[in-house]
Amino acid sequence: MNLSPSKIRAHKYAGIYIAVILFIISFGLGVLAGQAWYVRGQITGDSGNVEISKLLNFKRNANRSDSVDFNEFWNVWDKIREKYVKSGTVKDTDLFYGAVQGLVYALGDPYSVYLPPKSADEFAKSLSGEFEGIGAEIGLKLGQLVVVSPLPDSPAQKAGLRPGDQILAIDKVDTTGMDSTAAVMKIRGQAGTPVVLMIARAGSTKTIDITIIRAKINVPSVMFEWKGDPASDGAGKVAYVRVMQFNENTTGDFDRYVRQLKKDGAKAMILDLRNNPGGYLDSAVTMASEWIKDGKIVSERFSSTTINTHETEGEHRLFGLKTAVLINGGSASASEIVAGALQDHKSATIIGEKSFGKGSVQEFETFDDGSALKLTVAEWLTPNGKNINESGITPDIEVIEDFEKEKVGEDVMIDRALQILN
Repeated sequence: MNLSPSKIRAHKYAGIYIAVILFIISFGLGVLAGQAWYVRGQITGDSGNVEISKLLNFKRNANRSDSVDFNEFWNVWDKIREKYVKSGTVKDTDLFYGAVQGLVYALGDPYSVYLPPKSADEFAKSLSGEFEGIGAEIGLKLGQLVVVSPLPDSPAQKAGLRPGDQILAIDKVDTTGMDSTAAVMKIRGQAGTPVVLMIARAGSTKTIDITIIRAKINVPSVMFEWKGDPASDGAGKVAYVRVMQFNENTTGDFDRYVRQLKKDGAKAMILDLRNNPGGYLDSAVTMASEWIKDGKIVSERFSSTTINTHETEGEHRLFGLKTAVLINGGSASASEIVAGALQDHKSATIIGEKSFGKGSVQEFETFDDGSALKLTVAEWLTPNGKNINESGITPDIEVIEDFEKEKVGEDVMIDRALQILN
């Protein structure tokens, strides 16, 4: 085989090239290993565990941004540690978690929060349906803390708390600027202890102090009973299903009652989503799919304008069943997904008051130290493209509840639903 002079030179020096490359690679790996060893030495204590104080102080000057001088952050940190009147009681962990909470708070989004370990644990318990407190969902509306919904038979409901009540103070502590997570943590407490909420209510010029005795709250996910004449073989056999929240038990509980009402021959159904603060997206999609054979249930629109569509799934066992869905100002989040999907697909008549309008998606991520980040990553759109977060769900038939005028045991929304279904 004949080789050109250039190829002969290439073969001649190939060994040298390879040797140089291998040297560079090995040197680079050595530098990285040395840096890793140095970094570990800078942030670990004598026990070999990472110490937050050393981690926070490591290479402060390396923190750079085109628009922010992070030295300002460290200056404030040092001033607190040096001059705060009770500096001896200040823990680096508290400053650290507080700083991260402030980072998320700066987004101006009431549904994005950073939860230190204890708060994250309490949040997880609330989704499981068991916690100690007053039994009310708290949210932010135009920067003001409001009651989204008191849970049925909860201390909050029995004390007279209503959806839409503005919370001005908690145990005489002004709530101005307080986020919903901080408010919830302040309201919750040991069962048997009191908490006093200063309330402003629509239609009243006076504030109200409501004392509520905390209790252990165990929220049933779904309740079922018959309305009308359950022994009837005609239209009077109406199944009534009330969904309290969309938690880890909802899909299983709802499935059990669907099998029961199908077996017993329900001719119509009332799905009560009033004062339902929401919960898991998957549970909402599974529930709405029971009525809808084809098409979208809900879409998620992300910051990049990416659309993630959730199509109907499952057996569609309630397809064609005459249904009325009850909503009010306390119906939020996942309950709005169900109501919006059934409305757009004309699978049910929506009765009641305009819903809360909480149509955003929160991604919940836990970290190794037990803390968690609940971050809004998308907005929900109904099958017809309506932004739930902006407009809520407007009922097909408006029925306003008047707590002052209704008799004991009377429920004007259920009465109207029975009229329509019969």
